[in-house]
Amino acid sequence: MGNRMNAMTIIRLIFVAVFLFGCSSSPRAPSGGVVDELTQKHMEDRRWRSADELKRDYIKLASESSLPIQEALVKVVGTDTGNAIQSIADKIYLIENAKYTVDLTYYIFSTDIVGEAVLGALCNAVKRGVDVRIMVDSLGSFSFVHSELKGLKECENEAGYLKNRQGEITNSRARVQAVVFNALTELASDSNRRSHDKLLVVDGAYPENAFVMTGGRNISTHYYALDEIGEFDPTAFKDIEIIIRPLPNASATTSAAQLAEYYYSVLFSKPGNKFITAVLDYEGVMEKHQEKLMELKQKQGFKQAYQRAAEHTQQGFSSTKTRLAHELDNLINDNLVSNYSSNKLKNANSISGILGRVGFENYDLKKVRIVSPYLFLQSDLLKDEALIDENVNVTLEWLNKDPDRTIEIITNSVLTSDNFSTQAVIDMHTAPILLMSPEQREQWLDSDLEVNEENLEFTSSETWKKLVNHPRILFYQLGKDDAVPLGGDQYYGKLHAKFVIADDKAFVGTTNLDFRSLIYNNEMGFFLFNGVVIKELNDQFELLKSQSTRWGSDEWLSMRHKVRESGGLKGMTTKKQRLIYKTLENTGLIYQF
Repeated sequence: MGNRMNAMTIIRLIFVAVFLFGCSSSPRAPSGGVVDELTQKHMEDRRWRSADELKRDYIKLASESSLPIQEALVKVVGTDTGNAIQSIADKIYLIENAKYTVDLTYYIFSTDIVGEAVLGALCNAVKRGVDVRIMVDSLGSFSFVHSELKGLKECENEAGYLKNRQGEITNSRARVQAVVFNALTELASDSNRRSHDKLLVVDGAYPENAFVMTGGRNISTHYYALDEIGEFDPTAFKDIEIIIRPLPNASATTSAAQLAEYYYSVLFSKPGNKFITAVLDYEGVMEKHQEKLMELKQKQGFKQAYQRAAEHTQQGFSSTKTRLAHELDNLINDNLVSNYSSNKLKNANSISGILGRVGFENYDLKKVRIVSPYLFLQSDLLKDEALIDENVNVTLEWLNKDPDRTIEIITNSVLTSDNFSTQAVIDMHTAPILLMSPEQREQWLDSDLEVNEENLEFTSSETWKKLVNHPRILFYQLGKDDAVPLGGDQYYGKLHAKFVIADDKAFVGTTNLDFRSLIYNNEMGFFLFNGVVIKELNDQFELLKSQSTRWGSDEWLSMRHKVRESGGLKGMTTKKQRLIYKTLENTGLIYQF
């Protein structure tokens, strides 16, 4: 998944950061603290910039500059409900123990008990002298007013003074810089191009204190096994994250946390983002955030996880090499569908581009394991200057190069999916294109269920059994027919985790590997190379597999039948999956999912 970058590339990376944030400004007037030039420069580097202050297209520059591979300490925060609660406890603990800076951006930032508790912790951080930047997506976190961010801005009125590396109080006060990504009210924005990022960076420029946390979890109760009042919820999303720590002796050029802070700065000042200001009094909102933080801390499940957070964020890490990757090119490229392949070639750090090169250039690769809630394994996008013909099935082509290769996939089922449109594409295209002959696919897509799913002759045939038991393509979907909604006693939640394992390498991040993630969204995450963390991810894969049903099996057919019979939206959309898929395909709307 790439070679170690040479020294000139690393210097170029740092040059990009310095060039973007090198402008000077007048220091704040002394107010009892020491005048620390390094602290002042760091605060200037972190300042939001309007479009007219930007001298170049830094999104483009960040895409063209290959990012380095860096040694780091990594641990996995897994998919079970215990880890889900631990994740939000860790986030709040890290914010409450930040010494210098906190940066966070989330596609969904809800104003529920979790979101408001995080805002309360951020407010307290500002008051003790921690510089805070926060960014939310304009659609994923839609609001006409964003009073929650304006309530956080109120905390600046009581902001403390920053400390320098020696622990001395400086003359620079902490700030709250809040931004809405691609705001609908900004002329330079594009509402169809979204920041799907989920990223928390604490003390990014200080390796001895730094933490990075990223993966699939947004800021909302649904992701943390909590309900609207903060009590345990067994129906939570099954998601995954990693926590990254730089090596204690890391420098600015070798620290994954420093690199994550640079990446954040580029995204933070993208033209079309809106900088939040508060004219009215939002002190009541600020006080509510504090109340929700205290309320959450009294909940038994969270309280226990928070008590473990100090140990959980310090122990269990293992050494591996990391590489930050993103889809920043999606935010600036034209002809996103027709020029997909050449666009990806222009982004040296493209997640999908790196994954594609791994598949077609690494001839020793034997096993690929993919977990994604909305998975489209298709070659439809490979139309211009492509490495392969668009009619070639990418996955089967990869498998055919070596008889020892296997691919295992876990995705959602009609029971667990929260998006019936993408689920229709998975069940009517992604899985069939991997497992079925053209003749089988034609029969499978017939709208009359008595021709396929409810045709015992079809589903008990040797041909069907052969595809279900394919030895090299193992396709699983989360859930079983003993689920509580189907009259059983088991909870399976919804799959939201996104990770890929390729032999001794892996990727954990935000991309769903669907058309929206591949074409329109910015996505981010980290490639991981070797080490204990790969075993941890394989363990998570096995855990999810134990909670899933193999596509096409008798149990899978039974689950789908029970969902159809259950009625409601899920029952109706499961019955109409073929019509939904054909409509998306025929109208071109498939590229919006």
